[in-house]
Amino acid sequence: NLMNNGSTEKVNPQDVKINDQILVKPGEKIPLDGVIINGQSVLDTSALTGESMPKEVSTGQDALNGCINLTGTLTIRVTKEYEDSTVAKILDLVENAESRKAKVENFITRFARYYTPAVVIIAAFMAVLPPVFIQSASFQDWIYRSLTFLVISCPCALVLSIPLSFFGGIGGASKQGILIKGSNYLEALANAEIAVFDKTGTLTKGTFTVTEIHPRSITKEQLLELATYAENYSLHPIALSLQQAYGKTIDENRIQKVEEIPGHGIEAIIDGEIIYIGNNKLMDREGITDYDTTFIGTAVHLAKKGNYLGYIEIADEIKEDAIKAIRDLKDLGIRDTVMLTGDNERVGNRVSETIGLSQVFTQLLPADKVEVMEKLLKETSQKGKLLYVGDGINDAPVLARADVGIAMGGLGSDAAIEAADVVIMTDEPSKVAAAIKVARKTMVIAKQNIAFSLIIKAAVLFLGALGIATMWAAVFADVGVSVLAILNALRTLKN
Repeated sequence: NLMNNGSTEKVNPQDVKINDQILVKPGEKIPLDGVIINGQSVLDTSALTGESMPKEVSTGQDALNGCINLTGTLTIRVTKEYEDSTVAKILDLVENAESRKAKVENFITRFARYYTPAVVIIAAFMAVLPPVFIQSASFQDWIYRSLTFLVISCPCALVLSIPLSFFGGIGGASKQGILIKGSNYLEALANAEIAVFDKTGTLTKGTFTVTEIHPRSITKEQLLELATYAENYSLHPIALSLQQAYGKTIDENRIQKVEEIPGHGIEAIIDGEIIYIGNNKLMDREGITDYDTTFIGTAVHLAKKGNYLGYIEIADEIKEDAIKAIRDLKDLGIRDTVMLTGDNERVGNRVSETIGLSQVFTQLLPADKVEVMEKLLKETSQKGKLLYVGDGINDAPVLARADVGIAMGGLGSDAAIEAADVVIMTDEPSKVAAAIKVARKTMVIAKQNIAFSLIIKAAVLFLGALGIATMWAAVFADVGVSVLAILNALRTLKN
C-alpha cells in the first residue's frame, strides 16, 4: 500500500523506491525493509528469526520484510529496495550456499576411476608381453591366463554390493522416519564432527507453555486465574498458553472491561477490580517498583491497585528427547554440539545449559547464521563434516551451506525441506544420532565388501597369473564373491 498525497495505491514491491512511505495493515506481511514512522503493533517475526514470540514495535524501530503485522496499522518509510530486502537476501544466501558446498564423492566412484583401466591394461600386457619376451611361452596359454585374469578382476562384487549397501542404508533409515536424499550424504554423515542446531521447532517445541507461577500476596491458582481472565480475549501466544494452563471454563460475566495498552499489556476490570497484566514497562507506568526481574525468558506481571501480585513465567518447551539427542551425539564422538538462535542471550543460554550443548550463538538473523556457519566449517578436520539441523525459512541458507543439512519434516517449512539433504519426518532431534549410526554401519559394511572382494580377487589373480587358478576359480572369484558381498550388503536394511 504505497502512500501518495494522503491516499494509498496498491503497487508491486519492486516498484517502490527508497524513502517512499507504505502502509501495512493488521494481518499483512511487511513487503519491504524500513523504519516505522507512525503507529505501534506486534509483529510475527518467526519467518526470519524462527522464534514464536511476537515482537512489539513502535515509531522509530526497524520493520523487516517477511514479518507479519498482527495488531496495529503501521506507516513505514522504506530504507531498502526490494532486491536488497531481507527475504531477497535469504534467497540469495541459499543459492550462494549451494554453489560453495563441497560435493561428496562415494568411495566406489573414486576407486573405479583407477581400478578398471588398471586391470584391463594389465590383462592386455599379460596376453602379449610374455609370449614376445619368453621363448617357451605360448600365446594360447597366456591369452587364456589373461582372460582368466579379466574374469577374476571383473568388479561385479563391488559394482553390485557397494551401491546396494548404500541403498540398504537409505532404506533402513527410512524405516525410522529418516529420509536421506542421496548415498553421498550417508558418507558425509558417517564423518560428522560438528552438529549445529536451530532452537525453536528443532530442540524446542515452538509453542509456549506456563513453566513457573510466582505469586506474592495470593495463591498460585488465584494468580493464574486472574491472568487468564485478563487475557481471555487475546490471541497472543502468551494468552493462549495461560488459557491452556488454566484449563477451566471462563465465566465472561466476571470480566467488565478489557483495554489493551499498546507496547505494555492489558488493563482489565475483573469482579469490579482493576487488574494490570503485562511487561516491565507497564509496571513502571503504574508506579510499581518491587516487581521481580530475576527470571530467564518471558514473563507476565500482574498488579492490582498499586500492589504487585506476582508474575508467571512463559517459555518455549524443550522437546522430550532433546537431552537424549545431545547425549547420543557425544557418545558417537561428535566433537562439538552448537545452537544458533534468533532468541535473546538469556533464553539461549538456559536452553543450552539444560540440554548440554558445547556452544550457543544468540540473536542471529539468517545472514548471521551463515557467517557463524562459515567459521564453524573452518574448524572441521580435512575429512570431518559439519551437519546442521533446522526447520524454518530462516534456516534454509545454513541447511544448504552445511556439509549435511537436516530438516525437521513434520512441521518444517517447505524452504527448509527443499534445501536439506536429510529430512526427519518425526521431528525428533534424537533421530540425528540414529541417522549417523545408520551411515556409519553402512560405511563399515561397504568397506567390508570392498576389502573382502579385493583380497579374494588378489589371491585368485595371483594364482591365475601363475597358471594355477582355472576359469572355474575365476568364476567363483567373480560370481561367488558377488553373491557373498550382496548378502553382506543386505545387513544395512536392519538398523
